Amino acid sequence: MATGTTDSPATLYAPVSIGLGVIALISTFFLGILATLAGLLAITFGVLGLVSSVEVNRIRCWIGLATGAVGVLFPVWFLFGYTGGF
Repeated sequence: MATGTTDSPATLYAPVSIGLGVIALISTFFLGILATLAGLLAITFGVLGLVSSVEVNRIRCWIGLATGAVGVLFPVWFLFGYTGGF
């Protein structure tokens, strides 16, 4: 990093969260385990981006958080719907 820049690793939380959320949404219908893992990571990076003190694009963090949550909840919903719960 050059002197005087304000870049930090925290600026990548939003794009990583969106990327993992999209992977979670796409893999929801094919690989439930991958969707759950990618969704949990998307939620984690989205929350980290929202609570970071570095100026990040909070809208992208919310989008990544939402897509990650859908990627986690769909496989769980399918599991409970087709197996009758626990």
